[in-house]
Amino acid sequence: MPASLVISAPASGVGKTTLTLALARAWRHRGLNVQCFKSGPDYIDPAFHAAATGRASVNVDSWAMDHNTIGHLVSRGADADVVLAEGSMGLFDGVAARGVSGTGATADIAEMLGWPVVLVIDPSGQAQTAAAIAAGLRDYRAGVRLAGVVLNRVASPRHEDLVRRALHEAGIKVFGALPRHAEISLPKRHLGLVQAEEQAEIGKLIDEAARFVAEHVDLDAVLHSAGKWSPQAAASGVNVTPPGQRIALARDAAFSFVYPHMLEAWRAAGAEIVPFSPLADEAPDASADVCWLPGGYPELHAGKIAANARFRSSLRAFAETRPVHGECGGYMVLGAGLTDADGIHHEMTGLLGLETSFAKRRMHLGYRLAELAAPMPGHRPSARLRGHEFHYSTILAQPDTPLAVVHDATGAVIAETGSRRGHATGTFFHLIAEDR
Repeated sequence: MPASLVISAPASGVGKTTLTLALARAWRHRGLNVQCFKSGPDYIDPAFHAAATGRASVNVDSWAMDHNTIGHLVSRGADADVVLAEGSMGLFDGVAARGVSGTGATADIAEMLGWPVVLVIDPSGQAQTAAAIAAGLRDYRAGVRLAGVVLNRVASPRHEDLVRRALHEAGIKVFGALPRHAEISLPKRHLGLVQAEEQAEIGKLIDEAARFVAEHVDLDAVLHSAGKWSPQAAASGVNVTPPGQRIALARDAAFSFVYPHMLEAWRAAGAEIVPFSPLADEAPDASADVCWLPGGYPELHAGKIAANARFRSSLRAFAETRPVHGECGGYMVLGAGLTDADGIHHEMTGLLGLETSFAKRRMHLGYRLAELAAPMPGHRPSARLRGHEFHYSTILAQPDTPLAVVHDATGAVIAETGSRRGHATGTFFHLIAEDR
């Protein structure tokens, strides 16, 4: 049975990803097979997990997925020696209204699967108070078991000693303490970490993180604290219908935000995925029956996309006879124009009338429940789709027919309805699952 743990923290930015990658690589160096998962809707971290372990990682999400879907996805860890689930935000952070099987909090996954939690605590600017925070997290929810903590960014041996003593008095095990170490800091941009595939030195960085953590953390004690998880066979898998039999998928640095479990579900249902690169001015495969543009960073490449005449003309020709769908950044590229951070307007493909601006930045973040008013590739009218929206672009114009009525996690109707025109459809949310 795999040893299983959840890596979480009191808040974002504390070091969950770095510790997850370091533990995974350190145990892999010891000859163990490690399987990672990401709790929550983050679509960047799974690629880092794969780089650290050599095994594909997927998201598990209690707001968007039911128990069977989560059970199906985590069953891939059955043949691993160690299973690590990296949390999102703080341990108990989720939305106010319950979704399919929870609020999206990491604690939901820990309790549902019975996996103990290792907390990453950053005691910067405090000492004994760090123990009070850890104790509060330990006692907040009876079904969530705390294995212990790893301290991160401790300022000095004296600082470490103060925090360790307080945690010991609270009955909380300390697996190790990491001093500040800039060499293993992962670079960031506006939507999170710079993607793993964009970092040529990512393997060396993870190796350094593993060396550093192995030097300061008792890896054997962490492993001994893990739960012994016995995977249960799921009654069903991911409830997603492929958008077509042969799918032309935009895939490069500008179009990379697609959930791994979605691609796996499409392939499991018999679909064939044919990648192409808009940044390389490539056309979607002429034999495909649908084209899908995922999100990513088109705002960083808007000038190049606008200049790539072959891509734009071929996509317009494709959409004359077959469906084209865009998510978030892909939706923006299907629009008429995109204004970049410098205020420069770039012509996009014009399949939809959407105009967006990255110069006028406003964060849009949260779960979305969409009730389709018309079909989109793979989904019938009236289907209820669950997804997540995260972008900084402002809508300047959204003149086409709305694709859906879209609600946030509280049930409030939002303005980002998506659009449809001819064979083109688009949404600002990234699809996670369809309600059964």
